[in-house]
Amino acid sequence: MAGQNYSMVTELILMGFSNFPRHLLPAFFLLYLLMYLFTLLGNLLIMATVWREHSLHTPMYLFLCALSTSEILFTVVITPRMLVDMLSTHHTVTWAACASQMFFSFTFGFTHSFLLMIMGYDRYVAICHPLRYHVLMSNRGCARLISWTWAGGSVMGMMVTLIVFHLTFCGSNVIHHFFCHVLSLLKLACGNENSSVTLGVILVCVSALMGCLFLIVISYVFIVAAILRIPSAEGRHKTFSTCVSHLTVVIVHYGFASIIYLKPKGPHSMDSNTLMATTYTVFTPFLSPIIFSLRNKELKNAIKKNIQRKLIPLSS
Repeated sequence: MAGQNYSMVTELILMGFSNFPRHLLPAFFLLYLLMYLFTLLGNLLIMATVWREHSLHTPMYLFLCALSTSEILFTVVITPRMLVDMLSTHHTVTWAACASQMFFSFTFGFTHSFLLMIMGYDRYVAICHPLRYHVLMSNRGCARLISWTWAGGSVMGMMVTLIVFHLTFCGSNVIHHFFCHVLSLLKLACGNENSSVTLGVILVCVSALMGCLFLIVISYVFIVAAILRIPSAEGRHKTFSTCVSHLTVVIVHYGFASIIYLKPKGPHSMDSNTLMATTYTVFTPFLSPIIFSLRNKELKNAIKKNIQRKLIPLSS
């Protein structure tokens, strides 16, 4: 970070939910706390089930474990800070804490999108090239793909963070958000380059998200074409059912992300922006384990079997 950042603004004040009616905060706190705990437990349950069941040791579930890991880390970075904000009117953070918060949120966010993209590629290979599946999606190849998603997410997170914190910040040091949200932080920057950097950051985020979405859509175009060539209705339904959970999570992920990055300009209040941010930071990780557990029959049966295996010894 440039030295002039420290000389002009030494710390940042996160307002969080300080403008919300105080009588509503206990209900919000309890709701988000329960969702946070469910997100952690749900993703840990998925990871433990895949680990224990040898029938699930396939590329699709290996990618699912990587996705659960990304969601857990993203939730751990963001949600506790939000819960703390609900218990206090405001609090201050240092530049280093703000930069690390932004870096990890971007890293896990981009990694999540990259993982959804390669999960779409996995479904494309499985349905369109089944005879070559074990060659194209070998264990080493899957591990390499997962490593590239984490590396790519880290590079993107570092790049955006360095661009933002290279700016000069002066004047107000109040952020109307519950964490160092990039768009809220950019409003505090001064100088002629502020608008161009803001536009650049938005373009980078939108380009990465839309690029991944475009490749996912292309994968499903080929998948649908292959499914339509299956003669029996039962075969078409069975094949498409392997894609339903992934496709649903993609819709949820990009639907909530568009609320943050593609919402139309207008007279949005600070409180409405904060609430809209919770849709992406809280609801998306909360819904993913539910969708995969309920819409994936193989995983759902494995979870039931593991729970019954744990309960039977206790009852006996």
